[in-house]
Amino acid sequence: MSTQTQQPPTSGPTEHALDHVRGVVPSPVRATTSLPGWVSAGVGILVVLVLWWGLGTNIAVALAAGYLLCVVCVYTSYRIAGGARVATDQTMRALIYGAFVLAVIPLVSLIWTVVENGALRAFMPDFLQQSMNGVTGVHDKAYAEDGAPMVGGAYHAIIGTLVITGLATLISVPIGIFTAIYLVEYGGKGRLARWTRFLVDVMTGIPSIVAGLFAFALFGVLFGVGTKNGLAGAIALSVLMIPTVVRNSEEMLRIVPNELREASLALGVPKWATIAKVVLPTAASGLASGITLAIARVIGETAPLLVAVGFTRAMNVNPTEGPMMNLALYAYYMFTRPLNPGYRDPSIERAWASAVLLVVIVVLLNLTARAIAKFFAPKTAGR
Repeated sequence: MSTQTQQPPTSGPTEHALDHVRGVVPSPVRATTSLPGWVSAGVGILVVLVLWWGLGTNIAVALAAGYLLCVVCVYTSYRIAGGARVATDQTMRALIYGAFVLAVIPLVSLIWTVVENGALRAFMPDFLQQSMNGVTGVHDKAYAEDGAPMVGGAYHAIIGTLVITGLATLISVPIGIFTAIYLVEYGGKGRLARWTRFLVDVMTGIPSIVAGLFAFALFGVLFGVGTKNGLAGAIALSVLMIPTVVRNSEEMLRIVPNELREASLALGVPKWATIAKVVLPTAASGLASGITLAIARVIGETAPLLVAVGFTRAMNVNPTEGPMMNLALYAYYMFTRPLNPGYRDPSIERAWASAVLLVVIVVLLNLTARAIAKFFAPKTAGR
């Protein structure tokens, strides 16, 4: 009996094509000799210059046309050189870069405008060390006509900003963190926890003017109608801060691995000690970031303080006695109510300078939060 050895079938073109689909044989790599990126960018820039400078087209229209032509060049060159998949990938990359630039442009423009108009005045010693007490429109007229030194600064507004925001932080942070601890560690999916989350979500969407009216009404009931002081402003800001602190803290506590809690509890550590010595230090970085976001959320608020704090040109460091001033209110009043309507420039300069100081304070808060988070972050081997 003869035995025949069956030879494997020779793979023809059809089998070879199917192997590419099955993943058996890697697809051949096509040469990607596409246009360099600078060529596509150069084409886009050339179109922008022709439309804007040569034809007088609106700059926004010229930029949009140049960017779209740049994207078309990217897709066409990569489609010819690398195929549809590579072309699609590179086109999406170009669109994402464009979206990033589109998002950054307003921020850069805002910062540049604020710094350009207010940086020179903001860091002058007189502006940082003087209040507006006793300053009138006569001084601004002398500054504008005779070149006299500008008098009046934002010292009282700086102190008021720190006092009011500090009080609001002292009120909001403990309430917010304790609420988040209850929701994550104790509440679970219970009815009280669900209602608490619902109320926090509702408070997140409250308009800021409503918070100011709440504080104004509360202090009117407790201390008499028309009572305005820094503490009322701190209460109004805390109404806005608490939901942000709760939500951010809750998310940070939830991402702490359960294994850390279980290991601590397995060693016999009480739950409160586990939360204090394991959970909170692990989430310290996120908690600090959440608190910073909450402060940044309210430090520039104007509407609630207009209602609850009032207006003053003099220094007041006592939050329970009389109106106070903060930088946001200072900028608002200098811009809308110049000391001398015939000579608005000095008041406008003060408004821009206070805006610069507000930006600087927010940046310093963020840097402080990062330093705190780094200090309290769990130490690992090699650190």
